[in-house]
Amino acid sequence: MTSRYEHWRKSSHSAANSDCVEVGRSAVGLIGVRDSKQDGTGPVLDLTPREWGTFLQAIRSTGT
Repeated sequence: MTSRYEHWRKSSHSAANSDCVEVGRSAVGLIGVRDSKQDGTGPVLDLTPREWGTFLQAIRSTGT
């Protein structure tokens, strides 16, 4: 359910009109990740702040 997340945003590395991953935050502190191609109707991956931090750390360590 995407309605519990607010302020969805795309990565600054994505082009303005291209599809990308979007990230939002819930009132209870969860981080939601979704595919922008779904126009807000697709599934959302719920991550805790710790899981999100681990995910970001893993991405940054790949050097991409």
